[in-house]
Amino acid sequence: MTNTRIDTLRGWLKGLEPSWQLDLATLAPASADASFRRYFRIESKNPTYPTLIVMDAPPQHEPLDAFIEIDLLLFEAGLHIPQILEQNIEDGFLLLSDLGHKTYLEALNDESANALYRDASHALVQMQLASKPNVLPNYDQALLQRELDLFPEWYLKQHLQLELSAIQTAQMRQAFALIIENNLAQEKVFVHRDFHSRNLMVTAQNNPGILDFQDAVYGPITYDAASLWRDAYIAWPEEMVIDWVIQFWEEGRKSGLPMPSDFGQFYRDFEWMGLQRHLKVLGIFARLFHRDGKDGYLKDIPLVLDYAIATANRYIELKPLARILEATRLKQND
Repeated sequence: MTNTRIDTLRGWLKGLEPSWQLDLATLAPASADASFRRYFRIESKNPTYPTLIVMDAPPQHEPLDAFIEIDLLLFEAGLHIPQILEQNIEDGFLLLSDLGHKTYLEALNDESANALYRDASHALVQMQLASKPNVLPNYDQALLQRELDLFPEWYLKQHLQLELSAIQTAQMRQAFALIIENNLAQEKVFVHRDFHSRNLMVTAQNNPGILDFQDAVYGPITYDAASLWRDAYIAWPEEMVIDWVIQFWEEGRKSGLPMPSDFGQFYRDFEWMGLQRHLKVLGIFARLFHRDGKDGYLKDIPLVLDYAIATANRYIELKPLARILEATRLKQND
């Protein structure tokens, strides 16, 4: 963050100081994410909001319109999201309620997992029940394809300097087409798109608090479930994942969500959607390093690659892709 921008931010907060009883001396970094957004925490003498979050979203990189629109949408669905208290659209600043310090990633363990995932699953059903077409951008074929193309462009070429043969390229493209065909055939709902342990906060009421939803779209019903239970940052035994997905599927069906009547079909969709996401994530993690100079995600690549290989190996039509992925693991370990 440049000195000019921090000065602009401090100037804006100074103007809000009387209304919110802010203590400007306490302004400190709270977190950063994989985009240009930054977050700060500031203390207040306001008894309702003893701490507040300031979002810094440079307008040329991260316009606030989508965040504000989707924040309202999820609030109306009954989800626990940051409340927008003040906004400065021109400069790209928001003053938000604080959902606390503890992420799911920090809190998840063998004892807490069932309860925390039950709450997250319920929140996901709530969000999907609020779904309507033509409200959020469609998760269409073009977007799914662009995401998959991050894998060869950034992970294979830039990160591993790996060139596929003509046969391997054709096999990869055929696998991509099959994955997209499955994804597009699924029922459509609101999709958070990053519904995982780093974006879910443990809260005393209406758990979980939900962050980082500004890229939400209207798309496949299994996408957020795959984000949650095939998490790039924490792994669980397959039998536990199946149990949690069954519980989500059962609650969704009872609530009236358009889920397949056969769990086997739902789990297959869950796996294929997860594979699309993991291929995309491999490309994104490589891009964050090579383009943006962020190396913090490199350590998470092996888990994501393991997920992708395991899924591709379970389906005969994806076996050629599994062989390509296994070759990348050998290259990754060189």
